[in-house]
Amino acid sequence: MALPARGIRSVPSYILRIALALVFLFPLIFMIVGAFKPNELVLAEANTLRAFWPTAASFDNFVSAFRRARFGQLFINSVIISTFTVGLGLIVNSMFGYGLSRLPFRGSRFVLLGVIGLTIIPLESVAIPLLWMMSEAGLRNTYAVQILPFIANPLFIYLFYTFFIPIPRDLEDAARIDGAGTFRTFVQIAMPLSKPAYATVAILSYMFIWGQLLWPVLVTAGPRVRPLPLGISVLIHQPPINWGDVMAFAFMMTLPLLILFIVFQRWFVQSVASSGVKG
Repeated sequence: MALPARGIRSVPSYILRIALALVFLFPLIFMIVGAFKPNELVLAEANTLRAFWPTAASFDNFVSAFRRARFGQLFINSVIISTFTVGLGLIVNSMFGYGLSRLPFRGSRFVLLGVIGLTIIPLESVAIPLLWMMSEAGLRNTYAVQILPFIANPLFIYLFYTFFIPIPRDLEDAARIDGAGTFRTFVQIAMPLSKPAYATVAILSYMFIWGQLLWPVLVTAGPRVRPLPLGISVLIHQPPINWGDVMAFAFMMTLPLLILFIVFQRWFVQSVASSGVKG
């Protein structure tokens, strides 16, 4: 059965997309396969196609990574830090974004411009002043010092703002006629209609916090409250350097993010699609 002309024209596009997808997947596949290989084969087969085949596969690297880098303790620390930061951030950033979009006040436009301007300021430029502030407050080497500075995020505030703007005001007006106040209207009307925004912010925020390295290096002094990214640095700089352990650690660190994306992918795709329609 002959393909329609439109389908034939789409073949090169699909081939290009598949090729690009493979380019991005190769490092991930190499990491996963290397996690199950004996340490001496991880780099020895790196320049051959056998790099993508689990030769003599075992779970020895995972056991070694747990023991040498204290993966269990670091994983619990990362879960605590990420969960509290993302959870509190969803509340604070969404309420801030809703306030800017629905509760105008004198100077609100300047506040919005300030929020947009803050999105371009990198953490590195304010890390030292922020470190001094946290030290003066006596918060160094705690969970709080890794959570509090990242709850409010200007980028996420602006994302929520853009999602709340298109919500029909008639729905909110109807809720107010029924006796709902501002907070109840936000919870019962705005939040349910903005699930894609919450999913998008949750995924992006989790990725940022889960992979944070610079700030934990500055504010932590031991494994008691350190997150996962610092564990890999221990494996790389602590002799003997076993690349199988590093791959296993990296795979276990990446797996929660993959699961998170799979769980929320439906809302994430809706968010991207709706953004494209609005644009």
